[in-house]
Amino acid sequence: MSRINGFIGRRNFLLLAGGSGLALAATTVGGSLIKDTQETTIADVNPANPNVVDPQQALKRLMLGNQRFVESKPQYPNQSRKRLQAITQGQYPFATILGCADSRVPTEIIFDQGLGDLFVARVAGNVASDMAIGSIEYATSVLGSQLIVVLGHSKCGAVAAAMKNEPLPGRIGYVIEGIKPALNSVKKTSQNIEEAAVIANIQYQAKKLLQKSVILAKLVRQGKLKIVGGVYDIDTGKVSILT
Repeated sequence: MSRINGFIGRRNFLLLAGGSGLALAATTVGGSLIKDTQETTIADVNPANPNVVDPQQALKRLMLGNQRFVESKPQYPNQSRKRLQAITQGQYPFATILGCADSRVPTEIIFDQGLGDLFVARVAGNVASDMAIGSIEYATSVLGSQLIVVLGHSKCGAVAAAMKNEPLPGRIGYVIEGIKPALNSVKKTSQNIEEAAVIANIQYQAKKLLQKSVILAKLVRQGKLKIVGGVYDIDTGKVSILT
C-alpha cells in the first residue's frame, strides 16, 4: 500500500473508507465478516505523526486559546512564514472540529490557532453529513488527530429554521432535515428553547458520528479518540464544553 509523507495515500484511503461504508451496510443486512475486515484495515492505521497530542492536552490547548481570544490577548501562534514552509511536507492537526459554516464562528480565530493546527469541517448547523464524516475519518485515522469537537453556537440560523419546520428553497432543506431529528428531545417547556435546541443538535450530531462511522467508533473504543460537544457564544466569544 503506497504512503505519502508517511501517511496512507489519499487514493487508497478513499478506497478503504468507501469499503468501510459498504461493510457497514452489509452488516445491517445481516453480514459481519465484511465489516470486521474493513474496520481493521483502516481503523488500525498508525499515522506517522511525530507530534501526537492526546485528547486531554488537545482540549486544554483549544480552551486556553479560546480564553486568549475572549480576553483579547491572542498570540497568533503558527502563523509565520517559517510555519508556512514547515508544513509543506505534511500536516499534523492536533484537533478536529466539526463546526457550523456561520461566518461569525471562524474556528482558528476563536481558538487562537494557526496553520496546520486544526482540521476543520464546516457545514451549516454543524451537521454530520456523509461528506463531513468522511473528512473527519481522514483527519483521525490517517492524520492522527485524537480529539473531535462538535462545535455549535448560539443564535444558529440553521437550528432556528429547523424549529420553524417550514419549506425551504433549493438544497437548504437537506441541511435542515439533518437537524430536525435532534429537536425531538427538546421539551417545549424549556426555559430557553433556542439554547436547548442548539445543545440538542450538538449532542445529536456527536452521536451520529459514532453511529454512522465504523472507523470513528473503533478508535473511540480503543481509547485513541475522544468526541466532545462545544457551544460558542456569539455575544461573548466564549466556548463552553458540554458535559
